[in-house]
Amino acid sequence: MKVLGAGSTVNMTECTSLQFVSPFAFEAMQKVDVVRLASLSDPELRLLLPCLVRMALCAPADQSQSWAQDKKLILRLLSGVEAVNSIVALLSVDFHALEQDASKEQQLRHKLGGGSGESILVSQLQHGLTLEFEHSDSPRRLRLVLSELLAIMNKVSESNGEFFFKSSELFESPVYLEEAADVLCILQAELPSLLPIVDVAEALLHVRNGAWFLCLLVANVPDSFNEVCRGLIKNGERQDEESLGGRRRTDALRFLCKMNPSQALKVRGMVVEECHLPGLGVALTLDHTKNEACEDGVSDLVCFVSGLLLGTNAKVRTWFGTFIRNGQQRKRETSSSVLWQMRRQLLLELMGILPTVRSTRIVEEADVEMEPNVSVYSGLKEEHVVKASALLRLYCALMGIAGLKPTEEEAEQLLQLMTSRPPATPAGVRFVSLSFCMLLAFSTLVSTPEQEQLMVVWLSWMIKEEAYFESTSGVSASFGEMLLLVAMYFHSNQLSAIIDLVCSTLGMKIVIKPSSLSRMKTIFTQEIFTEQVVTAHAVRVPVTSNLSANITGFLPIHCIYQLLRSRSFTKHKVSIKDWIYRQLCETSTPLHPQLLPLIDVYINSILTPASKSNPEATNQPVTEQEILNIFQGVIGGDNIRLNQRFSITAQLLVLYYILSYEEALLANTKTLAAMQRKPKSYSSSLMDQIPIKFLIRQAQGLQQELGGLHSALLRLLATNYPHLCIVDDWICEEEITGTDALLRRMLLTNNAKNHSPKQLQEAFLAVPVSHTQVMQIIEHLTLLSASELIPYAEVLTSNMNQLLNSGVPRRILQTVNKLWMVLNTVMPRRLWVMTVNALQPSIKFVRQQKYTQNDLMIDPLIVLRCDQRVHRCPPLMDITLHMLNGYLLASKAYLSAHLKETAEQDRPSQNNTIGLVGQTDAPEVTREELKNALLAAQDSAAVQILLEICLPTEEERAKCVSPDSLLRNTQGVITTSTLTKGMEEGEDNLLCNLREVQCLICCLLHQMYIADPNIAKLVHFQGYPCELLPLTVAGIPSMHICLDFIPELIAQPELEKQIFAIQLLSHLCIQYALPKSLSVARLAVNVMGTLLTVLTQAKRYTFFMPTLPSLVSFCRAFPPLYEDIMSLLIQIGQVCASDVATQTRDIDPIITRLQQIKEKPSGWSRICKDPTYKNGSRDIGSMDPDVQLCHCIESTIIEIINMSVNGI
Repeated sequence: MKVLGAGSTVNMTECTSLQFVSPFAFEAMQKVDVVRLASLSDPELRLLLPCLVRMALCAPADQSQSWAQDKKLILRLLSGVEAVNSIVALLSVDFHALEQDASKEQQLRHKLGGGSGESILVSQLQHGLTLEFEHSDSPRRLRLVLSELLAIMNKVSESNGEFFFKSSELFESPVYLEEAADVLCILQAELPSLLPIVDVAEALLHVRNGAWFLCLLVANVPDSFNEVCRGLIKNGERQDEESLGGRRRTDALRFLCKMNPSQALKVRGMVVEECHLPGLGVALTLDHTKNEACEDGVSDLVCFVSGLLLGTNAKVRTWFGTFIRNGQQRKRETSSSVLWQMRRQLLLELMGILPTVRSTRIVEEADVEMEPNVSVYSGLKEEHVVKASALLRLYCALMGIAGLKPTEEEAEQLLQLMTSRPPATPAGVRFVSLSFCMLLAFSTLVSTPEQEQLMVVWLSWMIKEEAYFESTSGVSASFGEMLLLVAMYFHSNQLSAIIDLVCSTLGMKIVIKPSSLSRMKTIFTQEIFTEQVVTAHAVRVPVTSNLSANITGFLPIHCIYQLLRSRSFTKHKVSIKDWIYRQLCETSTPLHPQLLPLIDVYINSILTPASKSNPEATNQPVTEQEILNIFQGVIGGDNIRLNQRFSITAQLLVLYYILSYEEALLANTKTLAAMQRKPKSYSSSLMDQIPIKFLIRQAQGLQQELGGLHSALLRLLATNYPHLCIVDDWICEEEITGTDALLRRMLLTNNAKNHSPKQLQEAFLAVPVSHTQVMQIIEHLTLLSASELIPYAEVLTSNMNQLLNSGVPRRILQTVNKLWMVLNTVMPRRLWVMTVNALQPSIKFVRQQKYTQNDLMIDPLIVLRCDQRVHRCPPLMDITLHMLNGYLLASKAYLSAHLKETAEQDRPSQNNTIGLVGQTDAPEVTREELKNALLAAQDSAAVQILLEICLPTEEERAKCVSPDSLLRNTQGVITTSTLTKGMEEGEDNLLCNLREVQCLICCLLHQMYIADPNIAKLVHFQGYPCELLPLTVAGIPSMHICLDFIPELIAQPELEKQIFAIQLLSHLCIQYALPKSLSVARLAVNVMGTLLTVLTQAKRYTFFMPTLPSLVSFCRAFPPLYEDIMSLLIQIGQVCASDVATQTRDIDPIITRLQQIKEKPSGWSRICKDPTYKNGSRDIGSMDPDVQLCHCIESTIIEIINMSVNGI
């Protein structure tokens, strides 16, 4: 170990007295510049002789004339050098034999072990190596050096990376260094396979003067520079300052890079790539920094170390951080340490940009007021600000990531730099922000009361100069907002948020202990920023103009958000409503991500008091007039795009605020009632004036720029305004805004644009006389977009009543329907109100009764109290059904909201009378049940009215229009007797208005049944005319759900419901011949058999007369029921016949026929051909119910048999 220690003491100084190859000479060798070589001094030229002599004597590959001239110059250059002769003698040796002997010696060493003294190359040494070298001729000199070199190389390969120092006379004697270097260079050049240059370089590190020998070797083989450097770095230590070997390797590489400075930075790159020898990387950077001329810019040292610690490569960051930590732990922190040199250089750079004149006394307030724009603290020069910021970040990285512990001098100078005052530029704003965050991150830099006072004065200066900096620098995100934000975090004790803020601003993840912020918290909360000062100052901070996601950094909105969260405004009674309103107005796309959280926390501060002891401590909501001002250009309708004063972003944000506020108000009803608070809800008239659907359509096209606002609005709409989220509307909207709409817009002419609402009104007035003008105008209107149609909405709706008159072409009605659907995508609620009022019966116009939005939500059935002519006008009936569906949904939301609003009105009195715990929620349950009952009654009433509309009127009945035509045509059951009749009435049955209205109604009922199957159950338990059953079963696809509750309906005690159930089941079996239908049909047959035994004569007639035809449908759908049904019919006939027999009536013909049918069913054809049967003279005149029932049984049996023979 003592030998190693001695070696380490001479490590840095062993080569200082030797002549090294200069960069000029190396470049001349690299480029073979003979002119430069000729200008070298004799000592410089002496170092390069091995390569030059080989170059002159060896046959060149370049046979050009220019090289021949250069070779002559080289020979002339060498002719005057005496040492050339010895080198020529070295080159005259038989290198082949030498290589063979060297190989034999290596084999012998390997066989006998590395410690053997036997040598084939050198034998019988009588003196030391130096004397032997002096007395030997050239061949023996080569053998001496080769033997010594191979011995070192073998020991290196056997050392397993452990460094050793080899004492060798050949490489230490100053008299023979040049001759030994010549021999070394010749050996490596002539025996490259035996002596790879990287291995030779590695061996030279273990001898004295190894760096000098290495530089000469590489200088004589200049092309090997990169190879040697990479090999030495790859084999090097991860931490070079920790060992003698690492330091010697670093020194050797530094000498190489001084010889070839152009490659120094490339070698540094190899160091970082391999994560070896960090001291070398720093040393090369220091050498490069001393040579660079730039003073004002950021130095290469700062850039290099910052890149290592702040880069994305975690391996490099850990490697260099270990170098810093290990360097601090060593006690030998002397000027020879690379780390010490780096710190000293950084400190010099830091001191070089510090203000030269700076007053150390504390500035009094009076002094500042005398000259408000002049400070006795001299500021940073503008050209130094960027460099100062880079230095601050570097020191943050060194201390926070690498664990550097600053000295007192470094801490003092850093504090001086951090509290300096930069010019009002964007770079200056950045510098102040970094300085402030560094003070928070490393509060230990402030250790004395004087330094603390200096920091307080600087922070006060920041507060005063913030507005000036923002206005002068043009940077929206200034350090003032950061100060406010940190102050708020301190007041709310959110230390982790401060740490995140500091790390985000500094751009690095460093470990900050919350306990280290305690002193800064005291200074902020008690001396600089009391909570009241924070809130008062925050309100005065101007809003960010055109706030969007493109503006990064810490903004006033972040501060206001934190103050709202901590409830500072309400605690200190500071109104923040105006600031938030102004900021919402000053927004643009893309949406800033802090806006939605700001609105949410603002709403919470309005509804929820800051403390239970002070329930009035809440913020004020935005007024209705302010909200209307936002939508001023949209509400009017005319020239929407031109009149909009506020951006679409501001309007959508205010809409989000209103909807969220109303939802939160309902959600917190119980809590507010317990506090005896009732915040004001926005009026329904305000909501009616806001074009919600139009705004949602605008948001749909801006989803990428609005972030999560569009989806949040859809969620609020689905909850509070379900009538604006009808699926049919979205599908219709896709059609309106699709490719076809673009093609129509291409056809838009100037004539179409010139039609005014007044012209449209005049055209409607002329409808009784001529339809041409109104047709032309409305056709042109179909080419307009939805927003362009808004001015025409009132004219279109107010004249719908005229379209009900006879003679109006169907095309006009269809076009009006199309225009109405387009308008429905942008202004549905207002459009619905106008349409309902326009379609009232003419009698009501005398009373001039106008319904409002609120009226229609309370009673949606008003929509169906329209002019009766609408019921036979399919285009207008389509509109009516659309409105009815919307208002039914709106009514549900309205009643749910009303229930929440009034849930606590009668609670106290009920709680006083009901003293039992657990029963206090009973009134709410009852109210909920009442609401559900009301909604069910409302929906069922609407369905019953619509079903009544499906019934033909007296006039239509006179024209033989029957609602069961839909069933007949759907099922395709057309008999010969009805074929001719169907042909005659085809137009009436298939193309009439009633048929179209029935289809529209069936579509709506299908949607209602699917949305809530309980409606279908309720309607069918109520019942409706049986003549509508063919229509409803065939026209409503969801009628199959009735199979679920028909058994329950049959079990009802009322005969009417049982009859209706069986009739309904008969049609369902035909439409849906399913296993479930079969089981229910079998149940119905069994029930009919049971009722036969319990019903009286009168009730038997009442029940079986309408239900017997249903048995035919059962058999048609399910032939397996044939036996059961025939038995039931015979049983019914026998019961009836026995009753008749007791009354001595003559019914023998009937009994005879029934008996024949029972015994010989094949004889049915004879019965059918019976004249009495065919002519209907079967005792029809008899009014006896049993006789009539017997005839009905006979007809049913005959029809079943006829059906089974002919085929179903």
